[in-house]
Amino acid sequence: MKIGVAGCGRMGLGMARAMQRAGLEVTGFDIRPPGAFGEFAPHMQIDPAAFASDRQVILSVVRDVAQTEALLFEDQAILTRAPALTHLVICSTLSPRYLADLRTRVPGAIRMVDAPMSGAQVAADEARLSFMLGGEVDDLDLLEPVFRTMGPKIHRMGAPGAGMTAKVLNNFVAATSMVATRRVLDWADDLGVDPARLLALMHDSSGQTWFGSNFDVIEFACDGYDPDNTIGIVRKDVESCLDAIDPSHHAGLPEALVAAIAAQTPRDRKP
Repeated sequence: MKIGVAGCGRMGLGMARAMQRAGLEVTGFDIRPPGAFGEFAPHMQIDPAAFASDRQVILSVVRDVAQTEALLFEDQAILTRAPALTHLVICSTLSPRYLADLRTRVPGAIRMVDAPMSGAQVAADEARLSFMLGGEVDDLDLLEPVFRTMGPKIHRMGAPGAGMTAKVLNNFVAATSMVATRRVLDWADDLGVDPARLLALMHDSSGQTWFGSNFDVIEFACDGYDPDNTIGIVRKDVESCLDAIDPSHHAGLPEALVAAIAAQTPRDRKP
């Protein structure tokens, strides 16, 4: 099985490396020059036609809807350049509404699977991602061994679209805990409580969250908001969730959460 990873950023590169370590034939594609990818450089392509020409399975790990459109239909247009492609795997976190529309535009001979993942860059690098899958059973049966090279936690959520819907709901909770953790660490500074000790306490008590328990290894944990960084991606993910739900449910916590993410300022890491 010839696999392509389109979008070898902070998540995609680790995923490609994990599959390669497991013995799979993997080629990466990115608009950055191959020299930016270290020892993986010989397996990178910047020519979309050369990248797509013989790939049977392509994982799209680009940032958002705009980059997905560019990859599939516009700037790179790989769907017109991939004669051997049988499966398109959407790993980016996108609006479930957009994903449903995308299915109507992908050629019928290409099977789509939604496989968004969770775990941050450290989990991608260490091959311990969690995947949320949506698709037809035979497609998931075929691809599950591929996903397991990148992480042991595989959740089959149901029919096409169910994986993406589950991911945006999961990320709403994750974003809420991120904002809450950052807020109480700022309060700890103000109140004279050692933030490191507070994080250790929270890990062992009712305040435990994935974000707080992994604060020291999550690469973006102390970043401020920027539309182009990971905190910006968190905001995009929350907005993807809101796009899927009834607009009458947006008021209150959802609106406040988006505003709080956009208000994040950088935080110094302390020992």
